[in-house]
Amino acid sequence: MGSPHLIARWVIVVDVGGVQMKLDERFHAAAKRDTEPIAQFLADVISIPSLSRDEDGVVQRIGNEMTELGFDEVIVDGFGSVIGRIGNGPVKLVYDSHIDVVDIGDLSLWKKDPFGAKVENGVLYGRGASDNKAAIASMVYGASLIRRLGIDTSRFTLYVVGTVQEEDCDGLALEHLLTTTIPDVGLVVLGEATNLDVYRGHRGRAEFAIHTSGRQAHASAPERGLNAIYRMAPIAAQIEELNERLAVDQFLGKGTIVLSKVECQTPSLNAVPDGCTIYLDRRLTIGESVGSARAELESLPAVQAGEATVQLLRYEGKSYTGLTLETDKYFPTWVTAEDHPAVQAAVEAGQRAHGRQPGVSRWVFSTNGVASAGKLGIPTIGYGPANEIHAHSVDDQCPIDHLPAAAAWYAAFPEIYLSAAGHGAN
Repeated sequence: MGSPHLIARWVIVVDVGGVQMKLDERFHAAAKRDTEPIAQFLADVISIPSLSRDEDGVVQRIGNEMTELGFDEVIVDGFGSVIGRIGNGPVKLVYDSHIDVVDIGDLSLWKKDPFGAKVENGVLYGRGASDNKAAIASMVYGASLIRRLGIDTSRFTLYVVGTVQEEDCDGLALEHLLTTTIPDVGLVVLGEATNLDVYRGHRGRAEFAIHTSGRQAHASAPERGLNAIYRMAPIAAQIEELNERLAVDQFLGKGTIVLSKVECQTPSLNAVPDGCTIYLDRRLTIGESVGSARAELESLPAVQAGEATVQLLRYEGKSYTGLTLETDKYFPTWVTAEDHPAVQAAVEAGQRAHGRQPGVSRWVFSTNGVASAGKLGIPTIGYGPANEIHAHSVDDQCPIDHLPAAAAWYAAFPEIYLSAAGHGAN
């Protein structure tokens, strides 16, 4: 980095690889001073296990932090998501981070206590560190910086949201919130891990089941029955072949299909099975839909020969609050254009917040954006601490220095976005 020089109060021009960027010291310096409390807050929320449908403990901890930091309002919606509000202006912005986590799996594979929130060599480890608790910690402190720095909030209202049940059914809680508690939102920023880059979309997905039926008989005389598993076997082989010829998009990548689970129905281990079911994870790229994906499966020769049925699965989830929501397990593909004001503002916010030029990319996995952008058509982008490669792994982690960097970005973004979107001058 070259020598910085001051061009206006708080704003410093820095040279990075021959590219001049404006670093706003208001955000950079204030967020760096918050490094320790952000890290401690993240450690606290990691230490509270919060599997889907059991997030009430971490909701309370996040709500208390929001209150102590001076949020204008803190509430919990009917499905159990925690919402903190800053400001009361006409443009509504939502920062969303899901606060549930997947289970730990085999504990013996973990090198560190998954709920111990251990720091080693500048990295904080624990279940949910990358997916997605580092983001909620940085968002809460980034929003509080807006108040502490005296930024004018008369033009926007910022909602920091900790959504529940995302790991069980992405988008369900955010869709409920955006259609009941916070209507007319202008932009959603997802905190899913982006390694401090700007993300603008991902593939959609659908979950299917395929069923074959047979005729049970004693295993000593298999010719008297019709084995449902044998009818399924060629279907599984053709699904593997189908994966190789699915559509490809230059930005989002290739559509995929994976057989992820097999079940059978049989009277005993000494009988011919009369039922078999396989479960499929289908990732949908640009140009693919749930309808086209289903038609591909139904047209497989083995599906037709085996008289199999194809079913789009449904999700029914009862929150810890007692509210139950249902939805088809179809999660639409979405992309926000690279020249959208939100994407351009997000890149500038990275430059202003910590003097770094963010890359622009997309997630490999799925996020709550399937609801905000995919279903509701609300412009959506992503910016978060940590790297997505550590999500759902026994090395779940976030670098400590990502926390103040992300907080500075979350504080800087609203003003920059309002200007880029034509909502008045800074």
